[in-house]
Amino acid sequence: MAYIFLNLKRFDISPEKGGVNSLCPIGDWASTIVNGTSSIKDYPDDTFAAFFPEAHLMNAARAKAESGSPLAIGCQGCFTEDTAKGGSFGAFTSLLTANAASELGASWALIGHCEERKSKAAIIEAAGGNSAVVSSILNKEIKCAQAAGLNVLYCIGESADEVSHWQDVLKAQLTEGLKDTDLSKIAIAYEPIWAIGPGKTPPGRERIQETARFIRSIVDIPVVYGGGLKSDNAEMLASIPEISGGLIALTRFTGDIGFYPDEYLDIVKIYLSNKQ
Repeated sequence: MAYIFLNLKRFDISPEKGGVNSLCPIGDWASTIVNGTSSIKDYPDDTFAAFFPEAHLMNAARAKAESGSPLAIGCQGCFTEDTAKGGSFGAFTSLLTANAASELGASWALIGHCEERKSKAAIIEAAGGNSAVVSSILNKEIKCAQAAGLNVLYCIGESADEVSHWQDVLKAQLTEGLKDTDLSKIAIAYEPIWAIGPGKTPPGRERIQETARFIRSIVDIPVVYGGGLKSDNAEMLASIPEISGGLIALTRFTGDIGFYPDEYLDIVKIYLSNKQ
């Protein structure tokens, strides 16, 4: 089975305001993506999930229900606490809980993305604390997500300052982040943070395979490449047995930068037609 994930970040902002949404009017953005990718039903044995910004979850879920799309809807993280009978009734202003995400139509949660880790670490360090506890905080998020019935894509990865001891970094993120969780409902996304961004050199096949083998020696669950599954690396990634899929963000990196469903489908086709 292959796992193809889509993280739409803040691609719902128009170019006039610094965003990259050239796809459609904002009110139709989520439904356009769901409907435009519905032909993934041609791959019934594989898993597809898209992580939407919170405001679009309900629209995406409605479009999925109306079209019969196999695309699972996901939220881009959840809080470390939640509502419970006999407990809190929902006093979580500004914070998306897993129960709320589930009610909005999500069945997946993206947890530990490098942007989330960076934000949490900055807050902890500003308060004089040790940012090494980030994975422990993410562990609480995973447990809340699973308690609400959500599957989890858990992101791990090392920064440029951590490359020299990347095995220690990834092992800590795995053991602390996944402690006492249901591994059968989790997939791992490996993000080589040091290689993500304009002008940076992505890791080659050997490095990705070495890392995936290391991860799976600690937790034997699906590992996808989180550094960006693209048309120009899909065939290479498909040739790595230890890699079970990828995380797509942008589909176009020049001109009208952004996400386009037809280009997404092209990436999916290249990857799945070459999967070893």
